[in-house]
Order: sequence, then C-alpha cells, then structure tokens
Amino acid sequence: MLDIKNLKVSFNDGRKGIAVSGIDLHMEAGDTLGLVGESGSGKTVTALTVAGLLQKDRATVEGEVMFEGKDLLKCTVDEMRLLQGKDIGVIFQEPMTSLDPLMRIGRQIEETVKVHCKFSAEERRRMALEVMRLVGLPEPDVTYKKYPHQLSGGQRQRAMIASAFITHPKLLILDEPTTALDVTIQAQILELLKKLNEKCGVSLLFISHDLRVVRRVCKKVAVMYHGEIVEQGDTDQVFNNPQHEYTKRLVEAVTTRRRANV
Repeated sequence: MLDIKNLKVSFNDGRKGIAVSGIDLHMEAGDTLGLVGESGSGKTVTALTVAGLLQKDRATVEGEVMFEGKDLLKCTVDEMRLLQGKDIGVIFQEPMTSLDPLMRIGRQIEETVKVHCKFSAEERRRMALEVMRLVGLPEPDVTYKKYPHQLSGGQRQRAMIASAFITHPKLLILDEPTTALDVTIQAQILELLKKLNEKCGVSLLFISHDLRVVRRVCKKVAVMYHGEIVEQGDTDQVFNNPQHEYTKRLVEAVTTRRRANV
C-alpha cells in the first residue's frame, strides 16, 4: 500500500543539514508501523512528506513515495487534495491547534465529507454522529453542538480521530497523538486506535519518541536517527533484541524508567 524508496529531504529555508537521508519504508494494507526516534531525527518530516503537507518551495525532496501505485511526490496539488482526508488522514499531537475554536465540533467532523463527498446536510450529520459514537465521544447529539474549549483534552483528540476517520481512509498518519494526554486518557486513545485498525482495517503510521506507546499499538517499528533508519522489523523482535547501538540506548532508557517507577 505504501512504499517509500530512497526518500531524501533537505530544507532550503536556512535550516542546516539533510532532514531525511535516503530512507526506505514499506507498509501493507492493515499494517501498524511505528516510526520512532528523538526530536530532529526526521520522523515528522517523513510523515509530512507522505501526507503531502511539506511545503515544496521550502524543501528539496527526492526518491519515491508510492501510495497504492501512485507516486505522491509527482502528484499535483489538486491530485493530493483528492487523497488528503479521503484516503490519507492525519492526526497531530495537539488538537487545539488543529480544531477551529469558532466552529462547533460536529461541523468540523463533517468537513472532510463536505469536501470529498456529495451528501446532504442531514446525511453528513448522521455520518458525524455515527463516527462520534465509534470513537467513544459521550452523548454525540450534545457533543455535536459544543465548541472545542468545552471538551476535555481526551475528547478533543477523539474528535480529531473522528474527523480523520469519517471517510474511512486507508492510511492514518499519527504524529505524537497522545503526548499531551495524561496516562489514563493516553491508554484509552491507544486502545481506540488499535480497535480502528483491527475492526476497520485502517493502516496506521504512528510517529512517536515513546517506545512504550509504539509497542502497545504497532506490530512493526522503524528507528530513525539523524535522518536515517538504523533498524526496523517486528516490534517485539527489535525491542527484545536491538541490534543498533542507538536502538539499544532507547530500549535501555525505557527499561531504566520502568525500574525507577516500580
């Protein structure tokens, strides 16, 4: 479904160095792939490139990003807009920066359907309420009429997931989607994402610096360091028997933190 070959990204806006240095990634339909690494490792740049959200006038991009046989790097702006939201959904870390504070939640969840599908207002509302129930938003009829500031952090993130999932995309790209949440809410959101993958078949490209989170959600993992993928494979295999020195340090950091909390 997603096949990234020799992807290279460097910026033209004063930032030094190469952000992504010739990486390869492959995802089958229904896969859950975690892309992990420290800040500045290139994982978010990779996600933005796949999503078509990297500003091309500020970066030089080489290689291939094949999505269902189509090279996204060769798509026009209009061609990408047909894919964005419909086949490829994106969920960011802090929903308050993505949600319009002046628009009711239900209307925002409907927005993707309004852009990509020719449904009546009544049908769009029905679809919004249905997906709100699916992601566990309380009292959908009531929540539909609320504004973002009237929801908790976990509810706002569920609203973002509903907005991204309403068109049943084939791929969801999630950039640190639970970092701003407390541990209990984080666990609930992770279980929701697993449910969407297992019950609905959506593929997940999960960007995170937190190995514990990735281990709960993803069956495969790729470790990025200084713009390169230094190790990848089945999640349990990589975490239980890391081969690269950087991966070993990441795993050891998680183990040390776990011991300190015991």
